[in-house]
This record gives sequence, C-alpha cells and structure tokens, in this order.
Amino acid sequence: MTSPKQAIATTTPPYATGITIPKDKRADLNALMNGRLADAIDLQMQMKQAHWNVKGPNFIGLHKLFDEVYQAVTGYVDTIAERIVQLGGVAEGTVRLSSARTRLDEFPLGISDGSAHVVAVAKALAAFGGEVRTSISVANDLDDADTADVFTEVSRGIDKWLWFIEAHHQSRN
Repeated sequence: MTSPKQAIATTTPPYATGITIPKDKRADLNALMNGRLADAIDLQMQMKQAHWNVKGPNFIGLHKLFDEVYQAVTGYVDTIAERIVQLGGVAEGTVRLSSARTRLDEFPLGISDGSAHVVAVAKALAAFGGEVRTSISVANDLDDADTADVFTEVSRGIDKWLWFIEAHHQSRN
C-alpha cells in the first residue's frame, strides 16, 4: 500500500433523506465510502489488466480467475456506490477521481508471466482488503452499522478471492 495520497474532499453536501443518521456523520461516511469507491474502481481495472495480459502454462485458468475477480469487484463497486447515494451523497466514481484518490499501488505494467500476475493481484487484493477493514471500524465509529456491514460483506469477498489467488503460490515445501 502506498502512503495515503492527499485527500480530495467531497464538495457536495448530502441530500436530505429520511435515514436517521445525522447529516454531518453522513458527510463523513460519504467521504469514507468515496475513498473506498476509488480503490475499488482501481482494483477493478487492475484485475482486467491482469486478465488481458497474463501468459504462460496456466494462462486459461488464470485468465478466467482474474475475470471472475473482476466481476466480483464490479459488484463491490456498485454496492459501495449505491450505499453512498442511499445516504444522500454523490457517488464520485469517475476514472480521473478514482486515479487521484486510490490508495492502491500501481499495477506493474510489462509483466506477462502468470506467476508475476498472481503476486501482483494478491498484493492489490490484500491492500484493498486492508483499506476496507479499516473502513469497517470507521463506519462503526460513525454509528452506521449498515455501512460497516457493507464493508464487512466486501471484506469477506475480497478475503475469499485473495485465498483463491494466493493458493497458486502456497505450498509447504
């Protein structure tokens, strides 16, 4: 994980909603979730980068696996974005904003070997998982169990995919 980038503040105050979380807390939650949205969009495209460029003896299996991870992350992107809007926020998911806000390291370009892609994908999944777990605690501190639950759901999924990816390198030699 890189050092945190300068935060780009959410400038849009939350819309009115019947959800009983105070407006100031909803603003903080929306900023938190927009940060994870940026990370998720970055992760989504990193999975496609791996999917498109993997080569080697395990090509077809990894090609399909990376695409499955991409599809799962696409669901997480949508879940996070929809929670932002439920709380009266604006889901700020453009590529430019995501690029400026992501806390994930850049996916290494120029790699092709399946093993190198496995390492890079595992690193990205682990970094995103760490950010999401931290967000669970922050959402709980802001008294929003539902947003914490969204992050818990995402965390469980990311941990599963990380297990699938890491299994390609793990052994008891």
